[in-house]
Amino acid sequence: MTLIQWYYDFLVYLRIHKDRSPRTVEQYSFHLWRFMRFLNPRSILFKKYTYKVFLDFAKLSSIDMRKLVREMSEDYTVLLDDIALDDIKSWRVSLLDHNISPKTMNAHMITLRSWFKYLKKEGYNTIDPTSIDLMQEKDREVTFLTSDEVKQLFLSIDRESIQGKRDFAIIWCIYATWLRISELTSLNRSDIREESDQVGISIRGKWSKLRMVYLTNEAKSVIIEYINARSDHFSPLFIRHNFDMNNISAHDLSDESVRLSRFFITNMIKDRALRANIAKDISAHTLRHSFATTLLGNGADIRIIQELLWHASITTTQVYTHVTNARLAEAHKLFHHD
Repeated sequence: MTLIQWYYDFLVYLRIHKDRSPRTVEQYSFHLWRFMRFLNPRSILFKKYTYKVFLDFAKLSSIDMRKLVREMSEDYTVLLDDIALDDIKSWRVSLLDHNISPKTMNAHMITLRSWFKYLKKEGYNTIDPTSIDLMQEKDREVTFLTSDEVKQLFLSIDRESIQGKRDFAIIWCIYATWLRISELTSLNRSDIREESDQVGISIRGKWSKLRMVYLTNEAKSVIIEYINARSDHFSPLFIRHNFDMNNISAHDLSDESVRLSRFFITNMIKDRALRANIAKDISAHTLRHSFATTLLGNGADIRIIQELLWHASITTTQVYTHVTNARLAEAHKLFHHD
């Protein structure tokens, strides 16, 4: 098969067989596209199209898609056998010339590792994925809110308006249930489930794993308050409200057209923090970090926090121990200064 075909088949494998999210597949596609352009910068069609051209998986079996793969294969002269480890090293140097961070560099290299691992799985004798080195990254810095700042944030939200009720519920959900922003944006009203005497949210999270997140009484209360204040028919749990339900027909807007985006929620959280006079650049992850740091500081077992945050590796969770240890060191200085 041609290199273009291997590239496309890998994306199909990720999306269909490994059930990776569209966002993850798009990232892998972008990284591989950059690598292939580096290998053959004179390719005319690589200049004509972007990496997104292969991401329409609704056209998997279409004649148009097969024709495009064939057309690009004829234009792209590099063969899989032509790729050597030195090419990857040269590409790494090229990326460094663009001043990308070690984290971004490693994301590109991890994509290549995954691609070559897939090729080996398919029986192709190619570069050993483990020979592709990663860069040393600095210790990850965690931004978090103190307990007082969390109270300050919630108290600053006016819950009289529908937008205020919505924003309060969103921030509370992220803080108290540790939902990722991608999980939050995909929620529908029907995902709120009642089991025995508990209310939970059915989540399809990272790696498409299904899990039930149980709501605290406070989280349940603020979500119900927001839902009861709505007068629309839309399915998404959290929606935009910059339209008048009295002036639109049932067919004017779809569920997806009113569903909040990651971008909207990220900006809303930043805006709410500014209104609360919190001088930190916060995000949805900051809220997750804040609650995890508070739990760890109060003596919670790190394995429990790993489960609550749905971290695949304990290494990811251990970043919070650095934060709490730093806070303990600061407290020690305060109370034991000369």
